[in-house]
Amino acid sequence: MKEPPVLPPFAPGLRVLGIDPGLQTTGYAIVEVRPLGPHVCEAGVVRSAEGRATTDMAPRLRALYDGIVEVVEQYHPGVMVVEQLYAHYNHPRTAILMGHARGVILLAAGQRGVPVLSYNATRIKKTITGNGHASKEQMQRTIQRELGLAALPEPPDVADALAAALCHYYVQKRPA
Repeated sequence: MKEPPVLPPFAPGLRVLGIDPGLQTTGYAIVEVRPLGPHVCEAGVVRSAEGRATTDMAPRLRALYDGIVEVVEQYHPGVMVVEQLYAHYNHPRTAILMGHARGVILLAAGQRGVPVLSYNATRIKKTITGNGHASKEQMQRTIQRELGLAALPEPPDVADALAAALCHYYVQKRPA
């Protein structure tokens, strides 16, 4: 049976790294637990320099790995939250390709001792908006409001990464 990850105490100062995995664009967000609520330290995207211009997967995965390692080493998160992989049975190739991206993200965390949790997209959306099938725009607007951001988080990958981190924040804050 799989052991659950050992998580650091959920206390002020804990940083949660939210990840929205992708091969072209991976959203990331660092949210810090503070007494007055969650605080965004950093949010952005990791992009492959080659993008779709190359069919060679290795440089794209290396760029993703290097980008995630850079974020982890700069912000020292206590936990990483990665949106779970969802694949429709009509598109198995997408699931396989996304598995590559997820694999290098998990490798970066594992090599640096960062515990990893996964939440499925429906749970993240329901926790953040109250609707498990919320649109991208609804997610962006809710994230903007919840975190007191001056503008909508762009691109949507950043909003999804913020949502993953915020979902974990809310799940951990609920009384037992």
